[in-house]
Amino acid sequence: MIDGVVRGVRWLLAITRTAAGLFLISSVAINFGNIIGRYFFSVSIPWAEEIMLFLMVGCVFTGCCAVAWEGRQIRMDVVLAMLPPKLRELLNVLSDLVMMAAAAAVTVFAWPVITQLAAFDERSQAANFPLVIPQAMIPIGYSLMALLIALRLLMRAGAGRSDAPHS
Repeated sequence: MIDGVVRGVRWLLAITRTAAGLFLISSVAINFGNIIGRYFFSVSIPWAEEIMLFLMVGCVFTGCCAVAWEGRQIRMDVVLAMLPPKLRELLNVLSDLVMMAAAAAVTVFAWPVITQLAAFDERSQAANFPLVIPQAMIPIGYSLMALLIALRLLMRAGAGRSDAPHS
C-alpha cells in the first residue's frame, strides 16, 4: 500500500511541478514579448502585467506541493537544531500539524470568496480574465500541501523512522 501512495505522490508532484514550470515559462515569455514590443515597436501588451501576476500565483501555489512533501518550508530552526533529537522531532511534527491547520483554515475561508467570484463572473480589468481561476489556485495549493504533509506524517509513523520521505 505504501508503494501505491508513493507512486500517487510522485504522479501528483510531477503534475504540480510541470504546471509550476509552465506557469513560470509562460510568465517569462509574456514579459519578454512585452519588453520587445515596448522597446522595439513602442507598443506594450495591455494585459501582460495582470496575466503575469496570475501566472506567478499559479506557479507559487502549485510549486509549494513539492516543498510540503519534502518538509522544506521556511522555518526558524536555529533553536530547533540545538534541541535533543526526540524534542526536535516532536516540534517538527507540531510544526507540520500547525501548517495543516493553517492550510485547512485558508481553504475554508477562501471557499465563499471563490463561489462568489464564480457566481458573479468577476473578471480582471485589463485581460478580462475570470478571477475565480487565480483565486482558486490558493486553496487548491494549500489543500494539496495539507494532503502531502499528512501523507508524509502517516508514512513516517507507519515506517517508524524519523526521516521524511523524499521523491
